Amino acid sequence: MSTSAAAPHGLNLRERATGAINDLLGQLSNFWFGMSLLGVWGLLTLIGVVVDQGKDASFYEQNYTPALARVVLRLHLDNIYHSPAYLGIVGLILACMTLATFWRVIPTRLPPLRAIKLEHVPLSATVNVRGDERTVRERVEAFFAARGWEIRKREFGGVEWTFADKHNWARRGVLVAHVGFVIIAAGTTLYWAFGYSGITSVLAGSSVKIPENGTTFTLDRFRYRIDPIRTRSGIVYQPIDYVSDVKVTDKSGRTTARQIRVNHPLDVDGTDYYQASYGFAIPFVVTKDGRPLPNAPQGALKEGEGFQLGRSERAVQYAKFVGTIGAGNTIGADPRPNNPGVLLNVFDGNQNIGSVLVPLERGIDLGNGYRVDAGRYVLYSGIQYRHDPGIPLVGIGAFVLLAGLCISFYFLPARLYVRVDQAGDAWNVGVAATTVKGYDIYEEQFEALVRDLERVDAAPRAQTAVPALA
Repeated sequence: MSTSAAAPHGLNLRERATGAINDLLGQLSNFWFGMSLLGVWGLLTLIGVVVDQGKDASFYEQNYTPALARVVLRLHLDNIYHSPAYLGIVGLILACMTLATFWRVIPTRLPPLRAIKLEHVPLSATVNVRGDERTVRERVEAFFAARGWEIRKREFGGVEWTFADKHNWARRGVLVAHVGFVIIAAGTTLYWAFGYSGITSVLAGSSVKIPENGTTFTLDRFRYRIDPIRTRSGIVYQPIDYVSDVKVTDKSGRTTARQIRVNHPLDVDGTDYYQASYGFAIPFVVTKDGRPLPNAPQGALKEGEGFQLGRSERAVQYAKFVGTIGAGNTIGADPRPNNPGVLLNVFDGNQNIGSVLVPLERGIDLGNGYRVDAGRYVLYSGIQYRHDPGIPLVGIGAFVLLAGLCISFYFLPARLYVRVDQAGDAWNVGVAATTVKGYDIYEEQFEALVRDLERVDAAPRAQTAVPALA
């Protein structure tokens, strides 16, 4: 008795568990749930574009507001493409797309050939055709074949059915789009696993080595062109061209003379190098009571860099290069070096106590015996680089995705269910139509098809069960 009593209870548990699993699978394969996941993925990708990636903590503390820097560092937004959240959302999207493909898309888009109740389909009609059964079936099949329908016949329960499909291949459009997204995800995964990017700078006459691949760049000469352009508001100075003449030593050890130009990246061993910026590096001589300080900066400094004044609390930052110092020790509009100088910010601890404009090859006394002299500028080139082995896959995936969307939106797969039944000395040809986009979109075509089918025989016009347009 205990066994027989436990069986219904166990069956009930299995049914509830099966129902819960089906509900979960249905939710995970839901279209809007998938769209929300894509929205989250897009937001995380946008954060990765806006927030500089892979920098030291000091970079964010110096270039971002304190609150934003804390958010970036605590939430690990500085390396978002490698974060568990980003990888997790990509994995969940792929899992949900796979589930939706096999749980929803394939059963809906690729339905099996089976018998149906024609009268239960909103788009259905019956046409009366005279003649013997063989002739009627041949005429009906010839009618659909002449109009481009693919004909297939099946027998169910002793009844022969004819299935006519048009644009049946287009049913796979959504599947093609899913494949395209998978290819794109594979391309982004390749970048995550093997790609890298960064920014570096190199002074004229010096070299820099790319840490990720060992490629060495020696900047022989940097050239730029800035032209004055007259506008209604006055003269503006427009950058026209930046060019770095470099010697490149690739990973094989071969050195060649190359050129990096704005909008013309240089490809070395599969890594693209872009002319991103340029600037004026300045050597500074720092003395106290006429004697050089041991902790004075070595080499030329770039904009934004600075140094301490000996053991004091004061520090000096090279804030900006000034191409033209105008009358009254003002900053001129022309950025080209005519009467050049530098703008220095002086700090006492963390407090900015003032700024001063210093002509090149001149100096300024900062009190307590400290003096800073600015030397002649040295041009430097800012180079941005990126190695992305997944770009070909992303391009192919984007094309496949677009092709799948075009197939899905611009082609209408339709299926006709045709059954021939004897009615006295004639035959009733029952026809029902289904599409992957509902019934309303196919009403006019179905009405026209039924009218043409009625002309196969001279019998009185049959009644059709076609709903009116809403």
